[in-house]
Formats: sequence, structure tokens, C-alpha cells
Amino acid sequence: MSKEEQQKPQNLTEFFEKDPQQADREFFGRKTHPDRRGFLKGAGLATMGALLGGAIPFHRDMPGGLVPVAFANEDVIIGKDGLTLLNDRPVNAETPPHLLDDPITPTARHFVRNNGLPPAQVDVANWTLTIDGLVDNPMTLTIADLKEKFEVHTMALAIECGGNGRAAFDPPAKGNQWTLGAVACSNWTGVKLKDVLNAAGVKANAIYTAHEGADDHLSRKPGKLPISRGMPIDKALTDNVLIAFEQNGEAIHPLNGAPLRLVVPGWPGSLSHKWLKRIYLRDVVHDGPKMTGKAYRVPNRPVAPGEKVAKEDFEIIERMPVKSLITHPQTGTNSEGVVELRGHAWSGDRAVTKVEISIDFGSTWQLAELEPAVNPGAWYNWKHNVELPQKGYYEIWAKATDEAGQAQPHGIPWNPKGYLNNSMHRISVNKV
Repeated sequence: MSKEEQQKPQNLTEFFEKDPQQADREFFGRKTHPDRRGFLKGAGLATMGALLGGAIPFHRDMPGGLVPVAFANEDVIIGKDGLTLLNDRPVNAETPPHLLDDPITPTARHFVRNNGLPPAQVDVANWTLTIDGLVDNPMTLTIADLKEKFEVHTMALAIECGGNGRAAFDPPAKGNQWTLGAVACSNWTGVKLKDVLNAAGVKANAIYTAHEGADDHLSRKPGKLPISRGMPIDKALTDNVLIAFEQNGEAIHPLNGAPLRLVVPGWPGSLSHKWLKRIYLRDVVHDGPKMTGKAYRVPNRPVAPGEKVAKEDFEIIERMPVKSLITHPQTGTNSEGVVELRGHAWSGDRAVTKVEISIDFGSTWQLAELEPAVNPGAWYNWKHNVELPQKGYYEIWAKATDEAGQAQPHGIPWNPKGYLNNSMHRISVNKV
């Protein structure tokens, strides 16, 4: 399969149409027995099980190249509800805005953004996290160690993919064509990264973290990492960066990084490393996979749509921009007059100060009721009622403003990778 084909969103059924056996190998890393039934190795079985939500008791009798009916009937990820599948390899899926209406995002509605393939083996009891590099006391900790040695915290923390909104760029930017649903705010339980790093002893020359997980590269080449990102030490030592082992009071969903992941609110979701195995400290800006070139970077100057930009003219994305989402009602709704609006707003690691609503294409604005965030790093919930004066078509626009005075724009400058789209969310409503 070509690089271009690999990047193109595909339905699993389509993926298996041409050569089921090859699809088995490429997607699941599966090798079948000589009789073309069953799995010869556990990696493929574990990947398929992660998608289906459990073990396959009769996997030895499963013909090679068979698409599980759960996949064949719909683009379904077991344990997820209503997500739109953008890509199968790796699995990437977003949540339509109207399914993000809950103040705290249920696990079933949390988007999935993977760069590699889920680990073949997840042994929670023996899972370890290594802290090393420029520290005084390198450590290897089990999940039980984390719970016993450090204070456990539960926080509502918003995670947003840096490419959320990519589908709106013209000309199109390469990558998963996220619309609006690569964002969520679940309750995460774990220990603060700063507590763990302080226990390890951060050396004076450490300036950056580096993260590694247990997921496999799409090529399944041993030792090749699909992603390894990092952040400045100052960000790592903030008070709401968690090493999490629970999501909404339960085990983390397998495709959201079980059994252990980082949660780094306010910065690109790629920093919230899944299947976390190692954090090491460096005296240089980390240069692992997806840290260099154009990955999670934007031009350091305005560029024309479609312009070729040299790699040296890109800078690393840090905080995410101010943004809001209308989660109720669903776009295209009919109304008899008064529309009850709800939604969320967030702005990287800044506070949101207001959300405004327009029903007249931005000519006038109404101030929505904004609830305080439950803790730093959580999104803000807002609500507002609008009355539509007469029958016809209306657009309802939402605009958030943060404590620095930054407000959502009507549109944003183009960039080659389609990052950081924070243009105002619009829905349509018809008064009947």
C-alpha cells in the first residue's frame, strides 16, 4: 500500500475487499495458520480484540481475511457510541458536536486519535513506567507504585487534537479530515506528573521531556516508534498534567491508551501520550517522531493558501487557541421560536471570560451564561436561549473570548498541515 493510500480514510470492509489476507497482515499484523484459519501470533489478535472490546474465544476457528460482522455492518468501535470513523489504520474517530452535550464527556463519546497500533499485550498488574534521563533518581514504577507513592487526583481535563477542524481548510491539508469532534473533557484519575518528576529529581540542565508508549509502528518494525513527543519542563511541572490510569472512574478505554497515559490539557492532544511506558528528560528540545519537520508545527509567519513552506520556517505548537462548540441543538433542527442553546468553550491554558451568540450573521451579539470551569484545564459549559423573530432559516454563531482578549475569528489563516482551526462554530436552525 502506498503512503498516500495509507493516509486516506478507509472503511474496514473496503480495506479487505481487494486482498483479505494482505489486509489481515497490514491492518492487524495477523499471520494465519497454514490452513488459513486462526491467529499464529498474539499481536493481531490483541489489536482486533481492542477494537471489538474483548477476547475472541474461538479465534482459532476464525478464517483468515474475515471481517468481523461488527465492522462489516457499521463503522463501529466497541465501547464507543456514535463516533465517525475517519481512518482504520491507525484508528481515528471523532464525535459529532451534538453527542458532546454532556458537561463531562462519557468515555463512549471521547474521540480516538492514534498514530500507531495498540500494543499486543497489556498486563495491567505488571505494567511499568520508567522515569529517567536527566534525573537524580531514575525510577521504574508499576501502576500500584504510582497509587501508593503519590497522591491520587481526579480532574476534568480537556484534550483536543491539534488537527481538529482540518476539514475546513481550502486548499485541503493532508491528514485525518477532522471536522469539529476531536475534542473531549473527561474526568481523569491519576498522579501529577510534577510530583513524579520532583521525586525523581529534575537536573538543572533538563529543559524538555520525551515520551514513549507501547504502541507499534504501522510497519510493525521492532523498536520503531510511531510517535514520541515532549514538552518544556515548565509545562510538565504545571499542576494539572496527569499520569492517568482511570477515565471517568473506570479503566481507560483500550483505544484511549489503557492502562496508562499522559493527560496534558490545553496543548495539542498528541502530547497526551497513550500506552505510556517511559518519560525521560533531555537538555535539548525533543526530536522524536512527530516532533520535527512539519508535524504539529505551524509556519512562523503568515503564508498564502497552498504556499510551500521551508521546514526551518515552522514552529512547534504549544497552547491551543480559544474555541467554542454548540452542542445543543443539532444543526438542521426545526424550532417553533425559542431555541435552547448549550455548549462548551476552552482556551489552552487560559481562562475563558465570555461566550457570545449571534443569530444575524454576526451583526449583533448576545452574552451567554458561562459556568466556571470545575478546575483548571477543564472546558467551560455555557447556555443561552434565543428567540427567532419570524419563520425561516437562521444561522446561530458562537464566539468565545479568553482572558487575554483573544476571540474566535470568522476564519483562520491557512497552514500546510491544517492545524489550530478555531473559527466560530455555526449551526443552522429553521423556524417553522
